[in-house]
Amino acid sequence: MDDSHAQTDNNTCRPPGSFSMIKEDDASRGRVGELQTAHGVVPTPVFCAVGTLATVKSLAPRDLVELGASMILSNTYHLYLRPGADLIARLGGLHAFMSWDGPILTDSGGFQVFSLEGLRNLDDDGVTFRSHVDGSEHRFTPEKVIEIQELLGSDIAMVLDECAEPNDRAYNIEALRRTHLWAERCHKAHKRPDQLLYGIVQGGIFEDLRRESARVLTDMDFPGYAIGGLSVGESKADMHRILDVVTPLLPKDKPRYLMGVGSPEDLVECVARGIDMFDCVLPSRLARNGAVFTPDGRMNLRNAQYREDPRPIQEDCTCYTCQHFGRAYLRHLIIGRELLAPRLNTIHNIHFLLDLMRRMRRAILEGNFEALRQEFLARYQIADAAARERNRALWNQNRECRA
Repeated sequence: MDDSHAQTDNNTCRPPGSFSMIKEDDASRGRVGELQTAHGVVPTPVFCAVGTLATVKSLAPRDLVELGASMILSNTYHLYLRPGADLIARLGGLHAFMSWDGPILTDSGGFQVFSLEGLRNLDDDGVTFRSHVDGSEHRFTPEKVIEIQELLGSDIAMVLDECAEPNDRAYNIEALRRTHLWAERCHKAHKRPDQLLYGIVQGGIFEDLRRESARVLTDMDFPGYAIGGLSVGESKADMHRILDVVTPLLPKDKPRYLMGVGSPEDLVECVARGIDMFDCVLPSRLARNGAVFTPDGRMNLRNAQYREDPRPIQEDCTCYTCQHFGRAYLRHLIIGRELLAPRLNTIHNIHFLLDLMRRMRRAILEGNFEALRQEFLARYQIADAAARERNRALWNQNRECRA
């Protein structure tokens, strides 16, 4: 399978939205597939680098091509506020605006709006909120969110949903009713044939609500399904439990997208649970703070122990950063607050995650995904020691169940 940057000349292969299953793992729910979009084929499972404001922070589109990124994510809420969806449309759409000819997914902005505590009011028709930029008042309805994303011209758009606090059952019951109402209105409002619209399964940590949401949304027959409201404060065990409930209820012949998840250990565990698509700001955010991924866990390059260390971040890494620079130099850049520091760290972190996805796809195809999963989780030191022990216990439990 070609993991290179998706090219527009693939468009004639299949209509946008076609999802081809290539291989399912025998020992888990992991799977390899290909998703056809209007701007090329996306091999799955895939990690989408986040370019919230039409840019992956510190990287140019050429960097993403060289890294082998096949799809990126931008945010409807932020681009609506500035520079504005109308302006982007007049300039040829989001692809032309940011000079990226590969697939783009746009989040609906629902999560950002509902994070504006004290700055928004919602009802069944939509949500009124104040901009975090200048305090001006705005209104998002399902129809408005679809209009914005159609103006942006992304390959995949998301419905407007309400992301509730995961442990509050009463709130989740009400939010789920509203999410389903809005999903139906988004479905009716969406008209752009070259853009795919995904539904979002919500319901917090409550299995019955998640089952209900999966049933309601699959009845609407979206071309793909996202799982929202996870990795927002609940435990790893709860996230895994909910995924074990939800993924078997979603259509096998359509992509499954877990929103906002990007820790290496989470990617491995969630691919094993049948997830095809991921996005997260984590790799670039950590990079800006001097932290980088390694097979043994995160490395904080600010630490004094790297002051005279000439070795690359990762000895066997083929990224540009590791091929040319040592830890001592990278630490020097970070301490000196040089602009090159976040760029080089981000190149490595994005490469690390994209390479991990490539390795998982290859392992599933070759029938040894469980061996890769066991080896990775045994070596990778999660930043939270308690979470690490929980993950290992869960893995051992899963292994005993399979045996």
